[in-house]
Amino acid sequence: MSALLRLLRTGAPAAACLRLGTSAGTGSRRAMALYHTEERGQPCSQNYRLFFKNVTGHYISPFHDIPLKVNSKENLFNMIVEIPRWTNAKMEIATKEPMNPIKQYVKDGKLRYVANIFPYKGYIWNYGTLPQTWEDPHEKDKSTNCFGDNDPIDVCEIGSKILSCGEVIHVKILGILALIDEGETDWKLIAINANDPEASKFHDIDDVKKFKPGYLEATLNWFRLYKVPDGKPENQFAFNGEFKNKAFALEVIKSTHQCWKALLMKKCNGGAINCTNVQISDSPFRCTQEEARSLVESVSSSPNKESNEEEQVWHFLGK
Repeated sequence: MSALLRLLRTGAPAAACLRLGTSAGTGSRRAMALYHTEERGQPCSQNYRLFFKNVTGHYISPFHDIPLKVNSKENLFNMIVEIPRWTNAKMEIATKEPMNPIKQYVKDGKLRYVANIFPYKGYIWNYGTLPQTWEDPHEKDKSTNCFGDNDPIDVCEIGSKILSCGEVIHVKILGILALIDEGETDWKLIAINANDPEASKFHDIDDVKKFKPGYLEATLNWFRLYKVPDGKPENQFAFNGEFKNKAFALEVIKSTHQCWKALLMKKCNGGAINCTNVQISDSPFRCTQEEARSLVESVSSSPNKESNEEEQVWHFLGK
């Protein structure tokens, strides 16, 4: 079986599979004009990392160094794509590693893939995060009465394009869902790529109901069930699963951005979160470009011999 076919069967990010033929362990790929990504390690393995560079070619932390907002006067935010639509590999920003590369989540020593739950295939949106946000695990959210989940805030991008792992896009915020994951607040923003052909029609959460009927219901159902095949109970939601509007979502973003600022200024307990950055001038965690390069180059890029295959199974959870 060819290496490409093996990768396609694992449900790994499409971009990672397509890059295999041009990357021997370490390679570069254009994400946007302002940001580039560089691979280290073998895709679909525990040593795979996707590092970020700015337009000048210097390593940066996508978590800390990419600005939250594109324009302070508009509802445009930077979104870092972690997981392309229809794929299964749970890719995420490594918040506890220096320079915060994207890697595949590992649980119980195994790479994690989300299950296919009828009628869905993998993730049903381009899934990612907003930089410079943090859901503080020591701060109880006033609206949900639960503490944060210790991660940047998540984004479900509902546009028509299938994006690539590591892309940085501009999104319009439309609304938000409050998932309660094992007692923690895990906000899920609903957004659309500002460059989507239909973006001009979307301004708030009601526009999703109008122009993409059934999508919000599918989103709620997906988050409710996605852990059930792993033997866990259905997830719960604040507000009885109601999607809050754009104004509410923007307030949540503002709050999580303030928590991130406190984290980067060492004004709160970040625990194991790695705050190393190269561009936040008044942060005590700021490092030089040379130090950032040294941190990245210390990461192994040698091939990993572990099995990358993950059997594709459909789960029918109808009652």
